[in-house]
Amino acid sequence: MQRPRLKMRLGDLLVHEGIISEAQLEQALRQQRDSGRKLGASLIDLEFLSEDQLLQFLAQQLNVQFLDIAQRWIDPKAAQLLPEVHARRLRALVLEDRGESVLLGMSDPADLSILDQIAPLLEPKIIEIAVVRESQLIDAFNNLYRRTKEIQSIAHQLQEEYVDPDAIDFSVLNVENDKDNTIVRLLQSLFEDAVQVRASDIHIEPDENVLRIRQRVDGVLQESILKETGIAPAMVLRLKLMASLDISEKRLPQDGRFQIKVKGHTIDVRMSTMPVQHGESVVMRLLDQSAGLLSLEETGMPDDLLRRMRRIMQSPHGMVLVTGPTGSGKTTTLYGVLSELNKPGSKIITVEDPVEYRLSRINQVQVNPKIGLEFSNVLRTCLRQDPDILMVGEMRDQETAEMGLRGALTGHLVLSTLHTNDAVTSTLRLIDMGAAPYLVASALRAILAQRLVRRVCQHCKKQYQPDELEQTWLRHFKAPANLTFWRGSGCQACNYSGYKGRVGVFELLVLNKPLADALRRNDTEEFARIAYQSDDFRTLGSMALDYATQGITSLDEVIRVSEYVDLDELSAGEPR
Repeated sequence: MQRPRLKMRLGDLLVHEGIISEAQLEQALRQQRDSGRKLGASLIDLEFLSEDQLLQFLAQQLNVQFLDIAQRWIDPKAAQLLPEVHARRLRALVLEDRGESVLLGMSDPADLSILDQIAPLLEPKIIEIAVVRESQLIDAFNNLYRRTKEIQSIAHQLQEEYVDPDAIDFSVLNVENDKDNTIVRLLQSLFEDAVQVRASDIHIEPDENVLRIRQRVDGVLQESILKETGIAPAMVLRLKLMASLDISEKRLPQDGRFQIKVKGHTIDVRMSTMPVQHGESVVMRLLDQSAGLLSLEETGMPDDLLRRMRRIMQSPHGMVLVTGPTGSGKTTTLYGVLSELNKPGSKIITVEDPVEYRLSRINQVQVNPKIGLEFSNVLRTCLRQDPDILMVGEMRDQETAEMGLRGALTGHLVLSTLHTNDAVTSTLRLIDMGAAPYLVASALRAILAQRLVRRVCQHCKKQYQPDELEQTWLRHFKAPANLTFWRGSGCQACNYSGYKGRVGVFELLVLNKPLADALRRNDTEEFARIAYQSDDFRTLGSMALDYATQGITSLDEVIRVSEYVDLDELSAGEPR
């Protein structure tokens, strides 16, 4: 085993080389004693040197490589040579299997005690050391140590235990049963894997010959296939018990929710079942309560739009709508607004289905259609509770819309969501629902439309030249010439997708007198013309294009969220 070691203690070496001073070393040592962390971490926290400076210095002193593993392909089979529990605890990862030897990435190669623990686990292979960033190691752990094999193994065991899916021992599936129960272990692995890759949804879909497990990561579904189709009823039954649903009802859709703790995260799970041809399909929306609320700045809202939005939020009355399709982050934005408005001097009541985040000082009501507790019924009662601000989870019908609009006219600030594609068509949607045009014109203050676009991976992004169809699209939307665009080539950090994370793009339409007059006349064409010609109105596509030229997202994502245009027709020169 390669055993690099420092000739002097790290702190003394750094002082000797003039990288830090004696005073800085003493301060870092004091912080180290108080925090219990390693000296290197204390030096970085105190900003006496950067992580890269420290690691490059260590690599030079130990005569080993310093590697950027974010853009390096790592064979999952090689990584599995060191079990996950040891890799995470010791902050080490097998980067390459070279036959008789392995290349081991470590964040602290000077710690010989770590090497002594790893050596027996990798015998008889020779260990060669490389220095890597700890943050990149953690990302690599999450990408490489997926629980796919574990899920397949438990599913196979479960298939053998429950040969007849219709003859399930209900006592075995009791919620209070031993945690080692096979189904519990399967679901636990499934949830742990989803949390690890930051999945927002889990789909369980039985097919004729396979069971599909799909996870939505950054808005895109990733699929795993299980051959053990017989385990599907057992999984669905257990999930129904957890969500307090009717386990005997398989012919009708059901909705429920439950809460679990996974790897230190408290997860709210919203579950929906639906009968399909080969059993019951289950979709679970995962909401990480441990992550906390996003502020408006963290949603990606640009500064100028944020300032305008905050001015609107200070209005004593009127309706503000946040619109977009399912999964576009509307509720997240509304909670960000509520957290800023939540002050002792204001009474806030929310009507939601379901209540996603618990907020102190805010009166939150969850609708329950089974007992007649609908949006409209709760909203009528809320108006008698002397609120200053009302948040209605969604405008679903004429009665709710009209009641919300009338509440906005009687001295309340009303916040709500609507499922529409953009800001301009949202007013027309309210009118289509049956709300009177004069009521919409008088009560509506502003509409914020939004989408989520995927962020280009910052580790592997590269400039590229748009192809002919994309250039045609850019000309059609009168984009400036010679813009620079970026796309991810795929790397370890983004699981070779080219994207990592998402950011919001927005368009804000503030109703002024000409727009309100057009609405009162129910002149939809004039309303749209005035809106699009307003100096302070920018479309979703325009904002997304700015993000693309800044390297935040890709041109593909811009085209996806923009107004639909058939690229094939454009390339053929046909009219739009």
